[in-house]
Amino acid sequence: MKKCRITVVRKADYTDLQKQYENPIEHACSIREGQVFIANGWQKPEGMCDSAWDSMSAFVMALSHGGSNLYDGWMQNPRSAMISCNDGFRPVSFYIEALDEDAD
Repeated sequence: MKKCRITVVRKADYTDLQKQYENPIEHACSIREGQVFIANGWQKPEGMCDSAWDSMSAFVMALSHGGSNLYDGWMQNPRSAMISCNDGFRPVSFYIEALDEDAD
């Protein structure tokens, strides 16, 4: 099993949808563009949002266990995936790539 690097590549903020549908909240997503997480195999990295992890964990599991070429060549790097969290107000796009480094 391998480690996976998870890089935050984009974070959107749909304030119009927030105003129209969301109840006011004090603290929203604190993930930042450029932030990097390392998954030790299929284990959720420390500091990773639970909702984001739910959206990507199956892909991390597949890649960490040697999976590649997901969805018939969808990605240029066959050992990677681009996944977004399921927050419709603040979607975050994550680039996930299997590393050559073995998990602990």
